[in-house]
Amino acid sequence: MASLAEKQPGCRQDRRVCVIGAGPCGLTTVKNLLAAGLHEIVCYDDGTAIGGNWVFDERSGRGSVYDATHLISSKRLSEFEDYPMPPDYPDYPSHRLVRAYFEDYAAQFSLMRFIRLESRVDAASLLSNGKWSVVVSDAKGAREEIFDDLIVCSGHHRVPFVPEVAGHFSGQTLHARDFKRAAPFQGQRVLVVGGGNSACDIAVDIGRVASHTCLSMRRGYHFIPKVMLGRPSDVLYHRVRQLGLPRSWTRRLAGAWVRFSVGPPEKYGLQAPVGRLFEMHPTVSSDILSALRDGRVFVRTNIERLNGAEVRFQDGRSESFDTIIWATGYRDGFPFLDASVVDWKPGEQPPLLLRMMHRRIPSLFFVGLFQPIGCIWRLADLQARIAALQITGQLKRPTDIDARIFDQVSSPHWRFDSAPRHALEVDYHDFRAELLKELAATAQRGAERHDEALA
Repeated sequence: MASLAEKQPGCRQDRRVCVIGAGPCGLTTVKNLLAAGLHEIVCYDDGTAIGGNWVFDERSGRGSVYDATHLISSKRLSEFEDYPMPPDYPDYPSHRLVRAYFEDYAAQFSLMRFIRLESRVDAASLLSNGKWSVVVSDAKGAREEIFDDLIVCSGHHRVPFVPEVAGHFSGQTLHARDFKRAAPFQGQRVLVVGGGNSACDIAVDIGRVASHTCLSMRRGYHFIPKVMLGRPSDVLYHRVRQLGLPRSWTRRLAGAWVRFSVGPPEKYGLQAPVGRLFEMHPTVSSDILSALRDGRVFVRTNIERLNGAEVRFQDGRSESFDTIIWATGYRDGFPFLDASVVDWKPGEQPPLLLRMMHRRIPSLFFVGLFQPIGCIWRLADLQARIAALQITGQLKRPTDIDARIFDQVSSPHWRFDSAPRHALEVDYHDFRAELLKELAATAQRGAERHDEALA
């Protein structure tokens, strides 16, 4: 694979880079580091295979997809732009197909030689000389490694969040992270708490085997079918965005399509959404709408109190359940980094330029620490390219980083809801444009160098 550095003389190719995480964001990061001319790269992952959460793992406490997981974004807007998914893949591939795709991607770009599996990063500390001390544990024990740069690709589905609820539940409880398959809930009365994609997918899966399945939502959500007008809904929306219509027109058109495809929320027993479309993360699912209409899943309001096996809801209804599954999201966490480095609170928008550049530490990058309405991977690929070019000196780090972070935080793409789950929210198309604009500076700098060489 030819590297970008071959066309950019004077690049810094001797830097040693540590990548944390071998999920899709880590894989594209290693690929971009190689393309930029770097070869002293080590990618650590505590899993047994590449793919991150997309590697199905039945062990409790190990975050992974569940057995029935499929993509909620279409393959055409999920695949890496330089490595399309196979043409025979369905519009919404299963996790098994996605994992195979990542393995093929790693083979195509010769990434495995840089990846160290079953290797956990316990601590990463910035030294006085600007280098990073990384403490890694594996089968041989713990050891320290020294790096020039650190790129964190460990994701934001790290720390399960369970809200505080009055009372005590006597049955089984678990977080969505520990849900693997529906079979263990055969014949049970199950309550799934949450209104996001995971909550709805789990409720649908369990609804096929449980004697009674309910979905408790604290408020109304926007529900978008996976297919509208015969096309994947995100592809349809992508084509509308390419028209360059005013933002208000785009929202009205998308909202009209959703209302036409779904109908009134009360027909499903759902609460009306509390905000406008795109101001809160929508739930993309066709199955949950069918399950609600045919009685496999029933909607309940927010939980008011727990009392033994009984759950009292805010509308006054009470029911008994055997199991509660909390599909209530995650908080981002980086236990291997000092609090002085991760200087923001959980649930707040991280003060990172383009959601990746640390405001004080030029040698630290985060790739994939955002949540688009769509797939992360293609945007992470652009972030990783920016990081690689900055590390090698082919792209200059902005000098006005504090001012730009302030503008970024104060001017979100949409007026996102203030709930913590939206702290990482971005608009896919707007964010992609911002990343491409940053990368355009590389082409400009290369043209200037070329002109200087000819002078």
